[in-house]
Amino acid sequence: MTRVSTAVVLRWLLVTGGVAVVLATVAFGGREVIDSGQLRLVLPFLAVGLAAVGLFLVWPVLERTVARVAGQRLASPYSALAEAARRIQAGSLDQVLPGLAQVLAEGTGAVRTAVWLAVGDRLVEAVHHPPDTGGTSPPGRTVRGLADLLVDPDVDSVVPVLDAGVLRAALTITKPGLITAADRDLLHDVANGAALPLRVVALNAELRERVQRAAELAEELRASRRRVASARDAARRWLLAELSHATDDRLAALRTHLAATRARLADAPVDLAPVRDALADARVRLDDLLDRFRTVARGVYPSVLRDHGPAAALDEVVADLPRPVRLHAHLGSRAAWELESGLYYAAASALRELAGRPAERELSLRLEECRGEISVVLDDPAPPVAPARLEAVLADDADRLVALGGGLRVTAHGEDGAALPAGRGGSPPVVVRAWVPDRVEPVVEAVLEMEVAVR
Repeated sequence: MTRVSTAVVLRWLLVTGGVAVVLATVAFGGREVIDSGQLRLVLPFLAVGLAAVGLFLVWPVLERTVARVAGQRLASPYSALAEAARRIQAGSLDQVLPGLAQVLAEGTGAVRTAVWLAVGDRLVEAVHHPPDTGGTSPPGRTVRGLADLLVDPDVDSVVPVLDAGVLRAALTITKPGLITAADRDLLHDVANGAALPLRVVALNAELRERVQRAAELAEELRASRRRVASARDAARRWLLAELSHATDDRLAALRTHLAATRARLADAPVDLAPVRDALADARVRLDDLLDRFRTVARGVYPSVLRDHGPAAALDEVVADLPRPVRLHAHLGSRAAWELESGLYYAAASALRELAGRPAERELSLRLEECRGEISVVLDDPAPPVAPARLEAVLADDADRLVALGGGLRVTAHGEDGAALPAGRGGSPPVVVRAWVPDRVEPVVEAVLEMEVAVR
């Protein structure tokens, strides 16, 4: 005899015996006490009413007794199906899943049942019964699909929950004995009845995941805007420094010469030879100032960079430097203007700092494109400045590259990490590497599309 049969027989015997005792006590005991014949006719009806009330009051105790004697609380497949339908129709969706797992365990005699929700292309274990924390598959476990559950040694039977042909969830049981036809029927009936509620639960889980992803993308967008604002401020500071460097000393010298010329013209008699010399010197200084302004303008918006790319633009920068620089360019197709200009500005700043003064040993400059990155590598065997100073000078350029998804690194070691000997200037050889991705990802459009989908 199975445990279900034992529970049914024991429950029937207890109910029958209890009702019989109440009827016998009231019907026969009352006859000894009551003498009136009319009252004796009421005794059977009174006995039935007392039996019904008493059965209602002692039913929970009766169920606990049957469960204790039968070994565990088991229900027939039909009562489990009815309980599943009741839980689906009543209560919140958060209460449906634990209830389904519980009635499956009670109806099939499984030692473990689980409800898996379809989230995207994965199955996520939402709840299991019994709700212990020492199992091999705690809630939150994720598998790639039904195939993984079918080959799981801890799962004896898997039934998918389909809604219009779309997988919404899966029900799994683990049972020490054989899976009977009644167990399979119960699983399929519960799956068919729970398709709509589980569809709502699965869609809510997928919506929560998309909302979380949208929040992450929104945070990335805000961080990107902060980086862009920082890069814009860095570009403004760089432009101010370039203009100040180009104009302060030259304008002061030009102002001095013009003041001296005015003083000579105010004196009498006028000696025109010194005035002509002063004006010629002022003209030379003014031409030099204009040339410097043209150089700054090329640095702010170099037309060569726009028309021919970073290699040609850096070659133009190298041609004006007093220190020899060897340029090696291995680039394929052109990249976006933002990426090329960011890389150009960083390389130009490093070149002006390292090759802005005459030196015997040449500096190596390489432009490379590999594995989705465009990089500029400057290798200086005898740098005129220390690595810390160089990092401070290139800080604004590094911020600009980070805003574009790249970066800048200054090291005093070789690529293998071994320390190199110090150069003649006392500073160790440095390697400056700046890189950007080969394309700009449309993060803003992705975030907007995600926000529209969530709404």
